Amino acid sequence: MPLTATRHELGLLLAARPALAVLLLAGRAAVPIRRVPRLGWVSADPRIAREVLTDHRSFTLVAEGGVGHLWAQVLGDWVYDLFDGPGHHDLRTRARDLFTEATATRLVTGAWADRLCTARDDLASGAEVDVADLARVLVGRMLASLLGLGDLDDARARTLFATGERLAATALGSAADTTLTPDAVAGARVIVDDLTRAVPDAWRTAPPSTLLGRCRELGLGLRETTGLAALLMVAGTETAASAMARSVALLHDTGEQHRLLADPTRLPDAVREGLRVTTPAPVIGRSVKRDVTVAGRRLRAGERVLLLTWTANTARGAFDLDRPYLPENRQLWFGAGRHLCLGAALARAEVGAMLGTVTAAGRPWVVQRRRAARRALVPTYAELTVRLPH
Repeated sequence: MPLTATRHELGLLLAARPALAVLLLAGRAAVPIRRVPRLGWVSADPRIAREVLTDHRSFTLVAEGGVGHLWAQVLGDWVYDLFDGPGHHDLRTRARDLFTEATATRLVTGAWADRLCTARDDLASGAEVDVADLARVLVGRMLASLLGLGDLDDARARTLFATGERLAATALGSAADTTLTPDAVAGARVIVDDLTRAVPDAWRTAPPSTLLGRCRELGLGLRETTGLAALLMVAGTETAASAMARSVALLHDTGEQHRLLADPTRLPDAVREGLRVTTPAPVIGRSVKRDVTVAGRRLRAGERVLLLTWTANTARGAFDLDRPYLPENRQLWFGAGRHLCLGAALARAEVGAMLGTVTAAGRPWVVQRRRAARRALVPTYAELTVRLPH
């Protein structure tokens, strides 16, 4: 990608977690797959990633090395069934109507319409808007909607986002070991209990137009609904805010904003490219369930596999609205197979809503100030202030 965009994206990686940046950059040599001391098998090949992620008989995410193993320690043993057991298929079957493109758009409109209107007016008037802060506020509002906490002002939305951020930070340092310390487990459980305290009442009383009400109407029990809410907090907090702010920056830094402004129908292309280039979940881990051969290498049961999704996706080139369909990488930023991110449509709607806001006035924006977030689970901006010059 153009030098400016490359420099800023690499700066975000380094500020967030230097070790992660080194792994993702050095991992370009891990094609098709290589064994790395302490980490296990590592691959930055999108075809290998898809092969691993779609082979649920040979690989699992609920043993050491997988995200399910990490969160089962916090949320409880039910995670093993819901993530990778018989309950997983049942949950996916019943929950697939929760996040269609249409329902995702309604969720975003219901939770964000007023706040986005204010942001559009501020930009149109020439005021500065910190889109990184706005993204955190918006995600906080979405969390409140999903958890049945009602409408929040900006300050309370930021607080809720920060709480979800602390929960997600439990995964920091888990690349080499997904076994948590007792203190980490206890701290994370306190956060989960606090965040989900309103779910039982909301699940019983929420109208069908809300996510919790739809869960009830679809036959999802309270435990499944609470678990789903907890997983959405973990998976959709920092990742969504990161993708929104970084996509705004990428459009600016590559100059592609001018093409989007000239043809707003390219918005879906901008969303897709923003998610590809940022890949907010840059690494996906799996554990080997049974001996299996991948790209001519023999992987043994109990070994770990790290899939460098950011490396695989960014190897395809710079942010480009004209990028053709990439069959090897298709939606790899959301994973693949039966564990493809359940909230993928919601994430696309969220990024689209942010880009629609900054382009609403039909004028190009400039970045006034930017600052990378330090020691963050997901590389992102602590500040990204933009304005529309007159």
